[in-house]
Amino acid sequence: MKKNKNVLISDPTLRDGNHAARHQISQEQIATYCRLADAAKVPIIEVGHGNGIGASSLQLGESKCSDEVMLKTAKENLTHSKLGVHVIPGFATIEKDLKKAISWGVEVVRVASHCTEADLTERHIGFARDAGVSVYGVLMMSHMVSKEILAEEAKKMELYGAQGIIFMDSSGHYLPEDVKDRVQSLREALNIPVGFHAHNNLGMGISNSLAALEAGAEMLDGCARGFGAGAGNAQIEVLVAVLHRLGYETGIDFYKLLDACDWAEKELIETLPTIKSTSVVSGLAGVFSGFMKPVERVSKDFDVDPRDVFFELGRRKIIAGQEDLIIEVARDLKESKNSQGTLHVQ
Repeated sequence: MKKNKNVLISDPTLRDGNHAARHQISQEQIATYCRLADAAKVPIIEVGHGNGIGASSLQLGESKCSDEVMLKTAKENLTHSKLGVHVIPGFATIEKDLKKAISWGVEVVRVASHCTEADLTERHIGFARDAGVSVYGVLMMSHMVSKEILAEEAKKMELYGAQGIIFMDSSGHYLPEDVKDRVQSLREALNIPVGFHAHNNLGMGISNSLAALEAGAEMLDGCARGFGAGAGNAQIEVLVAVLHRLGYETGIDFYKLLDACDWAEKELIETLPTIKSTSVVSGLAGVFSGFMKPVERVSKDFDVDPRDVFFELGRRKIIAGQEDLIIEVARDLKESKNSQGTLHVQ
């Protein structure tokens, strides 16, 4: 590994962590965590509903606080750190959501799409660039396509004006060699930096993040105690500790970061992320980590094995935003179970 290389760390504890909290992170929790993470000089703090601004809904889960309250509260408590948001076109509109978010002090906009739908991001990326904020393109569920297709979609985002590309292991499916291959492919195709967002379903969050750096990535995501959807994300305090040991520069005050994470464990995180059996199955099946809680709930309602639900969702290539299909899958499995007895679909 190269020594003394700068790595840009983004902390989506208050965004991805909202998945794990059923989108119920409070205004007071946002204020306190922002103060603590800001004191640690974490470069970017990402705040909002788990699916980003404009996503609070009955289907996806209603936020405890409005986007306005969350973002204004965060901004009031940040001095060193930049305020970031996750933006998925279709959930977030330019006029109703993105323009307002920027007016409330957002400085970093990450415009995200499914890994084959970069076309949808053009207007949002262009608007954010014209507004003068930092803009990154994000490709979610990136394991679902080849590295060649992923690079083609990333090139579109670069053409639209993205200043960097982050690809997400939204289901925690990757192994280190998978990550290296994709980073190398993206670096060959792009003239802008590459970043990586890990999930920990197979216990690879830190290893995959390091693999991304080895292959030339310059941006990584990490959450306090790994707080995030499913089995959680790369654990930011562990990630930073390992990076510092390897000679990378993050600009983060390590002790103060530990303080922020200690507070989060006590006051923010109801249940620490763990790699449960269903988490492992979700990672193997390549299913969005944010489906963990709804799959467990619906499986109980229909008296079917949640592992079967995950494998069937993976077989059908269901993606974020299609939460309503979890019920359809569970119902189909229930009918098959009634007619055939015990069923395993993997």
